[in-house]
Parts: sequence; structure tokens; C-alpha cells
Amino acid sequence: MIGTPSANAEGPSDIAPTGTLRVAVAVGPAASAFWTTRDPSTGKPRGVTVELARAAADRLHVPLQLVEYQSSDEIAAASSKDVWDLSFMPADVKREQFVDQGPAYVAYMSGYLVRAGSDIRSAADVDRAGMRVGCIEGTSTSRTVEKSLKQAKLTKFVKPEEAAELIGKGELDALAMGMGALEDLSRKLPGTKVLDEVIQSTGVVVVVPKGKRAAKVWAAHFLDEAKADGTVRRALDGNGFTSDKVAP
Repeated sequence: MIGTPSANAEGPSDIAPTGTLRVAVAVGPAASAFWTTRDPSTGKPRGVTVELARAAADRLHVPLQLVEYQSSDEIAAASSKDVWDLSFMPADVKREQFVDQGPAYVAYMSGYLVRAGSDIRSAADVDRAGMRVGCIEGTSTSRTVEKSLKQAKLTKFVKPEEAAELIGKGELDALAMGMGALEDLSRKLPGTKVLDEVIQSTGVVVVVPKGKRAAKVWAAHFLDEAKADGTVRRALDGNGFTSDKVAP
């Protein structure tokens, strides 16, 4: 079982060998239970995963260093370079070759945001000839959309900010991302609308680089405790995700 007493036997040197807990986070233009955004006053990432990162560092009694990326796949691909110790990302089979996944702290659903003035009313409406659809390169959502679309033109964006800018200008008909980020983006882009339909559902899990057994055990135990003691609930509520349910 994940939260066994043996998890407490792991020390800070097993989890944060440099003496600082390096937590990888994905920074984008809109916030969700996974995506962080940049604080306009400090320029630093802020969001749910940042709060969980702080809680993990506090639990270890070590300093925290945030390592920034543009997608989950970027984080996973860097796992062998010894540049981060802990991260959080939507569970995805493709990434299991790079990271060891632990328990989920929240369900993660993806959908579509449609541009202002669009006649799109459903996910089926998105997949039509002439439709311009965007997604973020290196995300599990991008793989789901790529498999499902047959007629629409799909563009993958390395920089989430570029996709957000284009749908705001009406140069994309639809953008696929996590629902939380899309709802945040919709509030910033008048006239845009998030479709009700869910096109993908998974959980956001804690991860460590592949093969770090002690770190995996500690991370799983930490997240189970964070769910049980209200840390996850406070992180979600404090960032505006009051309706997101903590994973069992």
C-alpha cells in the first residue's frame, strides 16, 4: 500500500539530494489544478502545484526551487537530466517510460474553448472541414485530440500563450486544454465559450524521475497525507478551484 510507515524512513537526502527540493511546474497563460501562471508582480509561477511544492519542501525542511517548463512532456523528457526531483502532471501512459507516477490529487478533464461568434455547439461541431483547432504540444490532451479529429486542421503550439492569443483574435476556432485552464482563459477573452463536453478525463498525479524508488515512496506518502490533512483542498480553494474534487 502506498502510504505505509516505511515511507517515513526516507530522508531529505533521498528526495532532494542537492539539499533543495527542485519541483518542476508547467507555466501557461491560464490557471488550472495543474497549470501555473506567472504572478504579474513578481514574475514567478503561482498556482496549485506551487502550493503543493511548498508543502513538500516544508515537510522535508529544505528550501524550494521551482523549475519551469511549457508542458508535461517537457517535464518528463527532462527527468533523466537530474534537474528536478518532484513534479505533478496528468497521468499518461506515454510518460511512464520517463517518470514513476504516484497517486492523483484531483481529477483532470479536458475540453474545448471556442472563439467569440463561433457556431460550434458541441465537440462534434469542432471536427469539420475548415475548422482551425489548437492544442498544446506535449500534453495528453494533444494526443487525444490528434487521434479524434478527422477533418479539422489541428495546430500544436509549443507556447500556450501563442494559442491563447490566436483564439482571442478569432484566428483559431477551438482550443483544447484542461477545463480549469479553459474556464480561466474564457474569463480573460470576452465572447469565448467553454463547451460542456469532456473530451478526456484523467487524474493529476505526483511523479518522480524513473527509478528513484525512495523518492517515489516518499512522494506517494506525502500526497496521501496532503489529501488527508486538507493541504490539497486549501491549495485548490486558494487558487479559485473550489468546485474541483480532491481525488480519493
